[in-house]
Amino acid sequence: MLQAKITELSQQYFSEIVAIRRHIHAHPELSFQEKETAAFVSSKLNGWGISHKTGIGGFGILGVIQGEKGAGKTVALRADMDALPITEENDLPYRSVNVGAMHACGHDIHTACLLGAAKILNELKSHWSGKIVLVFQPGEEKIPGGAKLMLEDGVFSEHTPDLIIGQHVYPELPAGHVGFRPGQYMASSDEIYITLKGKGGHAALPHKTIDTVLMAAQTVVSLQQVVSRIVPAQVPAVLSFGNIVCNSAMNIIPETVRLEGTFRTMDEQWRYVAHDKIRKLAHSVAEGMEGNAEVDIQIGFPSVYNSPGVTEKAIKAATELLGKTQVHALDIRMTAEDFGWFAQKYPACFYRLGVAEKNGEAAAGLHSPKFIANEKAIETGMQVMACLAVDALNKV
Repeated sequence: MLQAKITELSQQYFSEIVAIRRHIHAHPELSFQEKETAAFVSSKLNGWGISHKTGIGGFGILGVIQGEKGAGKTVALRADMDALPITEENDLPYRSVNVGAMHACGHDIHTACLLGAAKILNELKSHWSGKIVLVFQPGEEKIPGGAKLMLEDGVFSEHTPDLIIGQHVYPELPAGHVGFRPGQYMASSDEIYITLKGKGGHAALPHKTIDTVLMAAQTVVSLQQVVSRIVPAQVPAVLSFGNIVCNSAMNIIPETVRLEGTFRTMDEQWRYVAHDKIRKLAHSVAEGMEGNAEVDIQIGFPSVYNSPGVTEKAIKAATELLGKTQVHALDIRMTAEDFGWFAQKYPACFYRLGVAEKNGEAAAGLHSPKFIANEKAIETGMQVMACLAVDALNKV
């Protein structure tokens, strides 16, 4: 049985793939700077005899494995390769040697798991028909996202996928477990920058100023209408401002104040309606206080939509592989992922890979300088990805 062969090989190659993960973890590279990581991935694919192209959308790679049982459908598997601008604080033998860069979001595990799945699938290609394409993607952590750039660079021009599968580490689940959610899963994310301009002056003489700090406070409060009164109540949406920049002092009313935040939603239509409302409200508040506003909305990632049919089949395949108790239903997340660029274009399944200890606790969360993943998850990750791929080839 093919599933049993995949399980056997995932156990056999586990130590090798862990070593690959540790090398990548120790040598992280920031978004769109993944030159050495891409070269390392390419060297592994070359060593295993897997055909591939490099330099797609930057440092992206597309590998191709053709099944030997005949023509068939095409399934794409995706992993991201970039790290975060964080200095690692873990005391590990394979901790980051690049100060200011760390794989704090598990992309090293994603890449290692896809390499492991690729090695398994390549060895078993006489057992399946169709084609599996391997997408090693740069720049997931930075807009516009490496997925978008790879698509614009024609990553699938010669190998159009019938569906695409991706996975992401999940500290809320123990290693050995996975989670799925059909339908809308993750939010879009756009960056909001609002510069408010007025008339500066002494804090003791506010009547001689056009108070940009008060203007900023009123703008932040007023813009909450976008979520509470403009976006339909049934549409998940979040507007948050995480930074208010005055560059001033306690007794000075500044000439300008800059607001920086994000808008996230699950509805692509209302996403752009909300952008228009944000612009209008910001201008209205500023003008009402005799100031003015400049609004810059930088378009980020689209929402992640998991094709219900593809995802339900993946859930069934994962349950057959791991057992019912190790496959979980997930709630929606207002975080974002540039996998959304793929999911908006092709039927998709984006699922979660548990990386916590048995009690479900991780040392620290994603994007933390102390994030540590349980490496036992790597065996599960490459095993599940390989099984979902061959199962999908039989059912798409």
